[in-house]
Order: sequence, then structure tokens, then C-alpha cells
Amino acid sequence: MTPDVIVAGAGAGGLATARALGALGLRVLVLDRQRTPASIAKGEILQPETVRILDTWGALDALRATGARPVGRLAIRDPQGSPLLALDYAALPGPYRQILCADYADLRTVLADGLAATVEVRWGQRVTGVLRADDRRVTGVRVTGVGGDQEIRAPLVVAADGMSSALRKAVGVAVDRREYPHGLVAFDLPGADVADEVSAYRTNRGLCLVYPLPGGRCRLYVQVTPDEFRGRSPAELTGWCDRLLVDVPAIGALETALRASLHRRQLLAVYRLRAARLSVPGLALVGEAAHAVHPMAAQGVNSSLADAETLAATLAASGGTLDAAGVDRALLDFHAARRPRLDHVATVSHNASRMITSVSGLPKLLGARMMRRTAANPRLLGLTAGNLSGTNVRPLSLVDRLYQLGLLVDRHARPPATPAPQRSERR
Repeated sequence: MTPDVIVAGAGAGGLATARALGALGLRVLVLDRQRTPASIAKGEILQPETVRILDTWGALDALRATGARPVGRLAIRDPQGSPLLALDYAALPGPYRQILCADYADLRTVLADGLAATVEVRWGQRVTGVLRADDRRVTGVRVTGVGGDQEIRAPLVVAADGMSSALRKAVGVAVDRREYPHGLVAFDLPGADVADEVSAYRTNRGLCLVYPLPGGRCRLYVQVTPDEFRGRSPAELTGWCDRLLVDVPAIGALETALRASLHRRQLLAVYRLRAARLSVPGLALVGEAAHAVHPMAAQGVNSSLADAETLAATLAASGGTLDAAGVDRALLDFHAARRPRLDHVATVSHNASRMITSVSGLPKLLGARMMRRTAANPRLLGLTAGNLSGTNVRPLSLVDRLYQLGLLVDRHARPPATPAPQRSERR
């Protein structure tokens, strides 16, 4: 196949791009360095805007058939389980008013199963660099893998090859990448069916996040320090679990499944990343090659699918021509359409994560204040739900921020609840 588009990376973002561009009748070649898809705890909370995109692509029913769990509520709770702030997605405008909690592997399979006949996926093919014309426009990629080294040319190249993107580096796009001072440990807990809610517990150790998964399972994320699991013996892991259950009594029902799964944990570093540009002539960046946010706000895979939808829309709007000038005009439109939205997502995600993950000092106090005053203000709650869900995106104004901080009083808000004291001892 002589491709119109080369997509580097067969994660959800790359497969979504291939699906969206294949639907335009384009010949798409997807290359991935893995020989088989990797299993990782990510991309499981699909916001309503992503549900809309999947429905538009005709993929929603197939994903639901995998057992994806519909969730209508996202709540921040104290360690005992009492609500501090709750977002009711049922109050959102429009027909898409639920989160879907799905396996990332199922999402990729559903996207792959719906690829057009003009799309080909090749595994075990590592993209190592780009081909360029005399004017520096990207015209293809260099690949190494089964069959040796080769050069493949196409009018458009899409970098969907993750945070360490080789293609982004090859074209010299600068990136602002910052690691959070904490990590997350993820557990997949079988036989631990939980309520249809995404529950974020704000604790003295930071974030503890729980949500349902298909098959009567749940995901548990726990905030950890970078060296918290380094060199731990089985007895020390048991002690860690004991302390967690004391710190967060609300997850007590997960104890048996958690203890049985301690050896199957995944440790994840947490980053926020912003590429200076989303495109250069001949090449577009999508997904984590261009942006990454804290998992707390559940925006990562959702932004990746929106990238794919927007890229296809801008190519279609340009008339679908694949001459260099037409493609590059579409890429400029893609950048212009996505950059403001991605900047907004980054701000919302960072602010939401700081409210939950800060464990000491002024950030923790400000997070508690902002949470209480948001919870007491129905208008701010609606804005927050609209922003996180992607269905009604409206950035908070300066006045809204002042309301959250309590520096201005909104006469339409309820008096904020007095917080219950939290135990500070660690056992």
C-alpha cells in the first residue's frame, strides 16, 4: 500500500486518528514499535464528549458490549467517604450525560475493529526519524523492524507515539514537560464491584481514586512518594496496605481484593506535558506526543480522541486534497482549533489535581477552601462539570476564581459547609 497518511503509534490516539482519517477514504498506514499491544492502567474514564465521538464513529455500541460501566457522578470525598464536592453529570445539557468506565484494551480493540479497509496496522515497526524535502517539509518516515530498515513516504505524517515521541524530537518541536512530585500506584481489583461513581478521596496521603471496570472489577489509584515502593519486602507491602486502610476507611470493602493484588501493582510516574506546536509542515502531533495531564481529571485519552476528530474535520474542510499546500493549511487549522481547548484542559486538570493531591502547606489549605466554595455554588458546580465532561466548555472567569477563594461572596451560593476535622496521625 502506498499510504496517504502514516500514523506512528497504535495506542488509542493513533487508532482513533486512523479510524477518523480512514473514514475520509484516505489510505492510512499505522506503525507501532510493540509486537503486541502493551497492557497499562490508563485511558479508562471516558468523558461524555468522548462518548459522543465514539457514537458519531459508530463505535459506542461495540464498546458498551464489552461491559463498559456507565457512571453518572464524580465525587470528591473525605477519607470516611463523606462527600466534599459532587458533580452530577445527569444535569449536563445534551444527550451525553454519563462517563463510561472501560478497559483501555477494549477501547483499542473497538477502534481497531472499526478501521476502514483502507487502513493497515503493522506491529513491530519502530519509527526512528523523518524524511524531509529540500524546504524541510516532512514527507515520510524512517522505520526499522521486521524486514529491516526502510523509508516510507506519505503526504501526511501523524505522531501519536507518546510522551517520548521520536517524531516530535526529530522535527524539533520543543516541549514543556514537568513531573509531579508524587507518583501513583495502580491496582486492578477483581471481585471488587463498587458503586457507579468515580470517587476521589482527599486524604492526608493525597489522592485515592476508585472507579468501576467491566467484569465486576474496579481500579484503585493511590498517591505515593517516588520511593515509597522501592525495595519493599512482602511484609513491608502488607504494612503499607494496613496503613492505607487506616488512612482511608472508606475503601475498607476493597481490603481482601487489595491484599491479593499487592504483587500485581503498576507504579506510574505522573507528568504534565505541552508541546510548543501541534503541527509542522507535513506532520501533526496527537495525543501524548503533544499533551499530557494529571490522571485525576480524566482528560488524557479524551483529548486524544478529540485530536483525531478535529484533524479529520480540518482535512475534510480543506477539500480533502493531499497536495502539500492543502495538507499544511489543514494542519495550521488543526493547531488553531485544538490549542485553546488543550490549554484549557491543561489548566482545569492541573487545578483539579492540586486540590486533591496537595498534602501540606498553603496548597492544601487553598485546595480545601476552593473545594468547599465550589461545592456550595451550583453555578460553579455546573461550570466544573461542563468543563470536565467536555460537553459545555466555558473557562472560569477571574470573578469565578475569586468566588472559589472566598475573596468575593456570590449571593446565589449556599454557605460553605464547615469541614470535619481529619485525623492527622499515621500508623
